[in-house]
This record gives sequence, C-alpha cells and structure tokens, in this order.
Amino acid sequence: MPDKPSDLVQGTLDMLILKTLALEPTHGYGISVRIEQMSKGVFRLNAGSLFLAIQRLERDGLIDGEWKPTENNRRARYYTLTAKGRKRLDSETREWGRQVAAIGRILETS
Repeated sequence: MPDKPSDLVQGTLDMLILKTLALEPTHGYGISVRIEQMSKGVFRLNAGSLFLAIQRLERDGLIDGEWKPTENNRRARYYTLTAKGRKRLDSETREWGRQVAAIGRILETS
C-alpha cells in the first residue's frame, strides 16, 4: 500500500517554493509539480495554500512575477527568485539543517 501524501511542516512551504525557483523560473502549477516530483509524491500542494504563499513571497520581495505564454500558448504568471529571496533561502536552508540535526539527536537519545 503506497504511503499517503504528508502535510508540510508549518513554515516550510515558502522555503520549498524558493528552492524550486532557485532551480528555474516557473509558474504556480510548475512549482507544485516540481515539489511533488522532488519529494517523490510525499508532498502534494493544495492550490489555495500555494497561491497564498506565492502572493506573500511576491509581496515580501522574495520573488518576482511576470505574465508570459506557456508551452501550450496560454498565459501564466512566471516567478523568479530575487536576490533577497536567494538570501532568505540560504538562511532558511542553514536553519532547517540545524533543526533537523537537533531533532535527530533528540530521537536518537535512549
């Protein structure tokens, strides 16, 4: 029986969106698909949560959006990581690593 998708730990959605955009600019659906692919199906994003997170990241100047045609000639808003967004991603990645190591130490304690 396959594992069911997991909910994201609170606060990690922004970091995963920033990481996805650090790889290449894309639209909202592309972000969702890429996160699902990279997590091997563990994370499936709710469209509403993704939309709100993208709005927040754009408002905070961490990403920029621009309307462009998609591969099948539809219009979509493509997002790119800003310098401020890259800095935030680096900071959050370091903090996430620190927290994961601490959780690992706690779980290994007998």
